[in-house]
Amino acid sequence: MAVKRDYYDVLGVPRNASQEEIKRAYKRLARQYHPDINKSPDAEEKFKEINEAYQVLSDPEKRRQYDLFGHAGVSGVAGGAPGGVRVDVDFSGFPDLTEIFEEFFGFGPKGRTRRRRAERGSDVQVEVTLDFEEAIFGTEKTIEVARWEPCPRCHGTGAEPGTHPMRCPQCGGRGEVQHVQDSFFGRFVRVAVCPRCNGEGMLITTPCQECRGRGVTRRTRRVAVSIPPGVDDGTLVRLTGEGELGRNGGPPGDLYVRVQVRPHPLFKREGKNILLDLPINVAQAALGDEVEIPTIDGGTVKLTIPPGTQYGKTFRLRGKGAPDVRHPNRRGDMLVTVRVVVPKELTPEQRELFKALGKTFERTPSPQDKNFWDKLLDALADVLG
Repeated sequence: MAVKRDYYDVLGVPRNASQEEIKRAYKRLARQYHPDINKSPDAEEKFKEINEAYQVLSDPEKRRQYDLFGHAGVSGVAGGAPGGVRVDVDFSGFPDLTEIFEEFFGFGPKGRTRRRRAERGSDVQVEVTLDFEEAIFGTEKTIEVARWEPCPRCHGTGAEPGTHPMRCPQCGGRGEVQHVQDSFFGRFVRVAVCPRCNGEGMLITTPCQECRGRGVTRRTRRVAVSIPPGVDDGTLVRLTGEGELGRNGGPPGDLYVRVQVRPHPLFKREGKNILLDLPINVAQAALGDEVEIPTIDGGTVKLTIPPGTQYGKTFRLRGKGAPDVRHPNRRGDMLVTVRVVVPKELTPEQRELFKALGKTFERTPSPQDKNFWDKLLDALADVLG
């Protein structure tokens, strides 16, 4: 009779190894020496030896007996049956081995079945187009959404009213069929989706005339959507539970509303800031001016243009921008950028004034020239204004 190896040596762990270390060593070796993977002649014996060692060392009481008395302390616990009698192995003490079988081969010990999992419904996405002001201040919209819903005729059963689905005779209503497989370490069952009922467990002998046995119909319904203030182009607004129906009792998906914003004739958007280009003439830029500009709120504000303002100068009006979508009470700013407009066509009077103005730039102005220059710009502002 062959002498048994020390169980700690079999798993390659020290005698003070933790349960987690023993478990990791067992899973690694079981994968390495499984006979369906390792085709070496001694793989089967090594695999049985690994299982025997793990059965003892993974149980605290059996491990204590083994540490005190060696193999004699656990004789009969993990040994083979005498006289060559085949034993159907009970794998209830080997949860990790079951995981290995399912991971590598798609089957587990007899009696273990895979239940159909509840599946969450798919998400649905639709688009809604908003005016610029609606995106800034929020709005209420009603949109149309097409999705699968329970058939109103059969109420989701798929069977014509007055009839009932029958239990699938091939799988007995389980939705899966089992193929028994014997091996040297026990009996296993390979589980597959029932080919007759496609995993539903029921057969519809008289399909519903409206949904043709599917139990669902494609329907369009109207949904009210609250658009929060501050949304921008491309923002997604989520409505929880308004997506497609779940399967096997799973929750429905979500509805996502993608926002598209129409361009505004005056304003543009940059994050929370609203941008406005302000055209002024050369006289206003040189002399300065006070102008009224529109705001997104619908009113106007006065903006002072200081003398000598250059093209591209930007003025910031705080709190006149878009709201923060997460904090509607916090608003961005309005950025007003000056665009000095040079006239393309001049009247004879304007041309003479520009000529006179141009001559004053050809020399260093005296106090008299400066007085003349100011009067000339005032006159120019009047004819341009």
